[in-house]
Amino acid sequence: MDHVLSMPAQPLDVAPFGARLTGARSAVLFKAEDMEVIRIVLRKGQTLPPHRVPGSVSLQCLEGSLEVMLGQNLHELQRDQLIHLPRGMPHAVRALEDSSAIVTIVLCDS
Repeated sequence: MDHVLSMPAQPLDVAPFGARLTGARSAVLFKAEDMEVIRIVLRKGQTLPPHRVPGSVSLQCLEGSLEVMLGQNLHELQRDQLIHLPRGMPHAVRALEDSSAIVTIVLCDS
């Protein structure tokens, strides 16, 4: 995963990659004391295996479509849709087509 790691208050371009999606890679956009923002790129069929994080997570699909498993429930996330994952909720993600998304993680004390 690449690390962009922008400076505070610096605008970042998070527009869909479009035709550039095939060469795009996932990147950490920034990490602060209380949150981390990542742009993930998943190719069709690629997955993020089941996992959980201590804080709340939002997942916003910028392009493509994703299947999000929350516990035992499946949700399809299309372009321009956002889903909230409660803190500690087991989840997994699978790309139904080449996709990119913004993941925001609220960081909690362990």
